[in-house]
Amino acid sequence: MNALGRSGVQVTGLGLGAAGIANLYTAVDERQAHDAVAAAWRQGVRYFDTAPHYGLGLSERRLGAALREHPRAHYTVSTKVGRRLEPSADGGDDLAHGFAVPATHRRVWDFTADGIRRTLDAALDRLGLDRADVVYLHDPDDHAEQAFREGYPALEDLRAEGVVGAIGAGMNQAEMLTRFVRDTDVDVVLCAGRYTLLDQSALTALLPAAEERGVSVVIGGAFNSGLLADPKPTATYDYGQAPRKLIDRALRLKTVAERHGTTLRAAALAFCAAHPAVASVLVGARSAAEVDDCAEQFRSPVPAAFWQELRETGLLPPDAPVPAEERS
Repeated sequence: MNALGRSGVQVTGLGLGAAGIANLYTAVDERQAHDAVAAAWRQGVRYFDTAPHYGLGLSERRLGAALREHPRAHYTVSTKVGRRLEPSADGGDDLAHGFAVPATHRRVWDFTADGIRRTLDAALDRLGLDRADVVYLHDPDDHAEQAFREGYPALEDLRAEGVVGAIGAGMNQAEMLTRFVRDTDVDVVLCAGRYTLLDQSALTALLPAAEERGVSVVIGGAFNSGLLADPKPTATYDYGQAPRKLIDRALRLKTVAERHGTTLRAAALAFCAAHPAVASVLVGARSAAEVDDCAEQFRSPVPAAFWQELRETGLLPPDAPVPAEERS
């Protein structure tokens, strides 16, 4: 278990991202969702990440129901604020936002102090919890002023009140997360897709700043939304069709991995986990089989010769930490 900054909140090195069990792209039934969470628990995962955005609250409801079988003190849950859900009578589905669920609600961007509290209260109700271990400001990219002026101080107040154990921000970029690390007293940031075998942009400023300030980093999108899990012409990258250039690069990485007797999935997870600022790596899975595979890959050692070849061929920058160099 790893502590998130100075908060005392603990997370496992591998965490489960619960967007997949909320009908991301295609439907997942209740039993399959429950079994995915049960498999994660069986594999030793004790950190679970969700958000109101995921399936218009479906992720929180399903995750909360599955975790109700376990003692509250034995797991860590993070959720997010910034998108408030309001009832909608428009009908239709939510596939425009990536989720195969009825559009019973609409998302409203709201980083006000009142909005933060209302969103968290509703999230806790769906989860069936009286407190949140971790709360992230969710994707404040286009709402920076309000997020820093109102949203972040609201999280500080909730942390002081004991309603929240650790606070931070979660984004698909590294630049604004670096500002949170440097200019606020966050415990943790969730960086999705910006520290992977295909994109090391978080290595420039975010990860060094987090290490210097004692802020933990949780890495999401280790597979860049699919390309590093199974590189092929139809693979997705950052939730869209993968560019041909990146497909070719992923295929080169896969070839090197197989030549060294490992898998690209194992290497992708190991790379994310190796940086000393990283406390946990989230994997998105929608079935017990996917969870079991991710856990197996996460535990699999990756030969040092693999990392050496990546550096020699320019597939990995020389300053990126690799498992063999991980600090004790």
